[in-house]
Amino acid sequence: MSVTTPEEVVTKAVVREVDLHAFGFAGKLALITLDNGLDYNRPNTIGPQGLTELNNAIDSALASGADAIGVTGKPFIFAAGADLSGVASVTDGAQARAFGKLGHDVFRRLGESGKPTFAFINGLALGGGLEIGLHCNYRTLASTAFVALPEVFLGLVPGWGGATLLPQLIGPEKAAKVIMVNALNNNTMLKAPEALELGIVDAVYLPADFLEKSLAFAAEVLSGKKKIERANYLTDDGAWQSAAEIGGAAKARKYGAAPVDAPRLALALMAQSRTATRDSGFAAEDDALNELVMDDPFRASIYAFNLIQKSKKKVEGAPKPALARKVTRVGVVGAGLMASQLALLILRNLKVPVHITDLDQARVDKGLAWIHNELDTLVSKKRMRAEEAGWLKNILTGSTSNKDFAPCDFIIEAVFEEMEIKRKLFSELETIISPECILATNTSSLSVSKMSDHLKNPERVIGFHFFNPVAVMPLLEIARTPHTDDATTATAVVIGKELKKTMVIVKDAPAFVVNRLLMRFMGEITDALDEGTSPEVADSAMTPLGLPMSSFELLGLVGPGVALHVAQTLNATLGDRYRVSPTIERLVKNGVRTFYNKDEKGNLVINPDAAACIEKGSKPSSADEVRTRALTALAQEARMMLDEGVVATPAEIDLCMLLGTGWPLHLGGILPYLDRTGISESATGQRFHPKGVASLP
Repeated sequence: MSVTTPEEVVTKAVVREVDLHAFGFAGKLALITLDNGLDYNRPNTIGPQGLTELNNAIDSALASGADAIGVTGKPFIFAAGADLSGVASVTDGAQARAFGKLGHDVFRRLGESGKPTFAFINGLALGGGLEIGLHCNYRTLASTAFVALPEVFLGLVPGWGGATLLPQLIGPEKAAKVIMVNALNNNTMLKAPEALELGIVDAVYLPADFLEKSLAFAAEVLSGKKKIERANYLTDDGAWQSAAEIGGAAKARKYGAAPVDAPRLALALMAQSRTATRDSGFAAEDDALNELVMDDPFRASIYAFNLIQKSKKKVEGAPKPALARKVTRVGVVGAGLMASQLALLILRNLKVPVHITDLDQARVDKGLAWIHNELDTLVSKKRMRAEEAGWLKNILTGSTSNKDFAPCDFIIEAVFEEMEIKRKLFSELETIISPECILATNTSSLSVSKMSDHLKNPERVIGFHFFNPVAVMPLLEIARTPHTDDATTATAVVIGKELKKTMVIVKDAPAFVVNRLLMRFMGEITDALDEGTSPEVADSAMTPLGLPMSSFELLGLVGPGVALHVAQTLNATLGDRYRVSPTIERLVKNGVRTFYNKDEKGNLVINPDAAACIEKGSKPSSADEVRTRALTALAQEARMMLDEGVVATPAEIDLCMLLGTGWPLHLGGILPYLDRTGISESATGQRFHPKGVASLP
């Protein structure tokens, strides 16, 4: 069957002969260069036409009479894997299998041509890009390059030889780290020294003379001056058992008990590679790809992945960047942990003077000390030069007087979540700062409009809601009030980009997107608990979805006090569907901060003090009933939010939940999942997305 991808950007494969005499070998190497003809923003990818290009280039290289074959990429880019742009058009398993087999048929020629083959990996090599290298006999790598096999992260397996060849090359335990652990840790990529240490590549060279050094390496191998020894890992029973445990643990950390096929199949392929021939191993990879590509989790992962990547580049509804004001000095009101995190993030990324304040000097000093310590830690981990850390410390100041904010262009408050405190603060700041200075609030649930409606210049006030921990969580909710002007919003977006955040512009509505949905679903869990459902059943209700943590673990992370305050705010603004839980009230009243303790083995057990606070209801539910109830509530709330215009599109809700709560990638976002399971229609009478979005048409 022919394989086509309608939207493929074709990566060409150009062949030229290189005389190796100057490098000490009396012969020639046929060098294949992969190049899609575009700039560095569009890496080489491998689609059906690209595979045909590479196949023809291998024909030419073999026909040239050269002594060896080399493959390299365009400047600073080797290849970023398979071209997945046409996935939505694949509706037949035979198409998926044919694409997998075509890749195998072409790539394996590099390892079975009868001539020595070299991969000169001069830049980024992901997935199929790295697999090209694995099919070659020898590999060099640029010192600035990153390599990875991210397929399991996207709901696939390394299906062009990676799952079979990598364990044989570097051993099963190391392969499990690359294929399972790194992929499931949000696609962690290997730096060049790590790839060399693992044995994935044979040499690392600086980019300035990378090709020359790589050709010299090839000449030494061809002349016999350099011998590359390969270990035999096939007989080490313990290593193969350990690899299975390492991979299984990575799957459990990421998905819990959720039935996710890609990790399961990847583990099976790695185990089979111990005895697999290339024929049997590659055939098994084709089978796995056929199964996965025609499965909804892969479609869902690609939808979510593409949504995240697109949103990094463009913020929906953002005004033109030219409207943004220049920011040369930033103020942070507060010196507690959240405020200190904000100050550190701004300091590191904007690299402008930052001033913090608090009620007394002891709190200010504590905040400054925390920031200084974090900078020192970055230096000790070699993630920042000592000179830069020293400079950043010098431009960080603190005091107890808000008058010191007078020269600031942008001020963000992170004080106690109480409306009158924030209104009073903004009133005071307005008498100190210039009319152009922007006032931002990190509130998680209060009305930004009410916070600013008494000001002379409410148009310069905006919600700037980060998630904890600030440096790690990628989402930033930017909340516009009816008064917020475009210049303020544009400035906020520019700052957000400099802070490396993915942003969603939301209407100023109670709790914006993430906390409104999170509290609605958490409320259903705690309601079930209060009604008499056991803590174990209530907490395990969402386990099959593979969420990052259980409901009560999340409650402990957020803190019962914060959860209670947000619930009370939403109950007052949105009504009784946000019921205030008597159990949570007791937890706060009795100072109980966590629902779980750890036993001597590190296992989570119910905190007896928390158990004593649980409402003693008499109407227990099953885990399935609790889960259906919680998901139904999510669908209803999401529909209301779209009807109210909190965000403009369902995709923005998906993005918020993916990045703000860790909603699993393999579910494709919350709304596609609710569509696929039929909950959207049963709860609201309609789907959120058209059929075919994040699922098979």
